[in-house]
Amino acid sequence: MGVPALFRWLSRKYPKIGMCSFSYLLIASIETPTHPVTSVLEEDEVEVADAVGEAIKLPVDITTPNPNGSEFDNLYLDMNGIVHPCTHPEGKPPPETEEEMMIAVFKYTNRVVNMIRPRKLLFMAIDGVAPRAKMNQQRSRRFRSAQEAKDKAEARKLAVAEAMGKVISDEEKNKEAWDSNAITPGTPFMDLLASSLRYWVVEKMNTDPGWKGLQVIISDASVPGEGEHKIMDFIRRQRSNQGHDPNTKHVIYGLDADLIMLALATHEPHFRVLREDVFSQDKSTACRICETQTYSTREKALHLPRHLYPQRVP
Repeated sequence: MGVPALFRWLSRKYPKIGMCSFSYLLIASIETPTHPVTSVLEEDEVEVADAVGEAIKLPVDITTPNPNGSEFDNLYLDMNGIVHPCTHPEGKPPPETEEEMMIAVFKYTNRVVNMIRPRKLLFMAIDGVAPRAKMNQQRSRRFRSAQEAKDKAEARKLAVAEAMGKVISDEEKNKEAWDSNAITPGTPFMDLLASSLRYWVVEKMNTDPGWKGLQVIISDASVPGEGEHKIMDFIRRQRSNQGHDPNTKHVIYGLDADLIMLALATHEPHFRVLREDVFSQDKSTACRICETQTYSTREKALHLPRHLYPQRVP
């Protein structure tokens, strides 16, 4: 379900835990209570020249040690937090076909796996049929969002065409935009997503050395329950196994802020939440607490707000 603006509130209430300029943050639940938020370092693909002299990119070798200095055993992905940004991204045009959407999902998933480099388990959970209470809320929200999205797309298309001096043909006017409500259990899109993920995982396990010894579990939309709750149920079941290692290091990725509470509720000693930094794209210099004072160049470089450190010279 998610808790609206929880992470933003945490960052403003306790600014010392979130003053990072990186795109992704690792939030520790118990393991590092004094430094609960750390930035994630990503290793870039290396460009080399092939036999013809054309530049090609070599994939990241995830069999090498993690550049963040910590090794992790299990990675859990709330796939709806990946599917939504890939199918209808903000700030750039969306993919035109569902095939392009699948490729975007593969690239995003591969990027997250390359960040964490799990050594034992990769669990992908897609939201299944929701409980009845949430189903009623989803129905009203999706009826409203479908109509709003249609009106917004038509108005934006006309505005862009008028600004560029183009004449829109009847065929372009009647062209229907992709409906994000297709990301619902039981739709053909979700069947395509599940089958595409299975095919991609098999291909990665056969070609990528970092995936060969990895156990991969895909819980698709045919399994009831929200993705994050299916993940937590799996973790609780694993704890009851006789051979369970209590020092297993877990990482869960998702956009919902309730993952912070769910991670704490597992009582696992080594559990981290991977999420995007909501301030990474924020160009504003306003303070996160009062939202009025600003940083000087020196204070911004040192990550020191004025009202917390008044003795600092601008």
